[in-house]
Amino acid sequence: MTKGIKKVIFISSTGGHLSELLALFPLFSKYDYRLVTEKTPSNADLSKKYLNRCHYLIYGTKKNMIPYVFIFAFNTLKSLFLLVCFRPHAIVTTGTHTAVPMCLFGKLFGVRVIYIETKASFVELSVTGKILLKSADYFIVQHPLLSRKYARSILCEA
Repeated sequence: MTKGIKKVIFISSTGGHLSELLALFPLFSKYDYRLVTEKTPSNADLSKKYLNRCHYLIYGTKKNMIPYVFIFAFNTLKSLFLLVCFRPHAIVTTGTHTAVPMCLFGKLFGVRVIYIETKASFVELSVTGKILLKSADYFIVQHPLLSRKYARSILCEA
């Protein structure tokens, strides 16, 4: 790593949240980064593209709550492990439940948290947005209605 380059963890769940996060790819090369997401068949090839910079959590859905509780607990511990081992300066996330533990642990360790609310939210914040609204250092929304509704937010229309 070149001296002075900041370390950043980019984290999100799979699907649309990951697509929105990967849209930030041009920024990745400016940092010593790690990409963290849930492993699914649709994104298993990310580890080839991002080599040793991609880390997977276990995919879990709240539709099956009993297994989800154990998956969430495991993912929380793995997030803490990744955070402690990598020691980032910032965490950038587009959500959802997968990213919350990493962001909250990050705040405890003094890491800057940048939350980008999904484009799908234009009337009300997502559950993750509501959880991270007060703790994120930068809270970015993509619709004017949300920026007027939440004074802490920063509007960034894509």
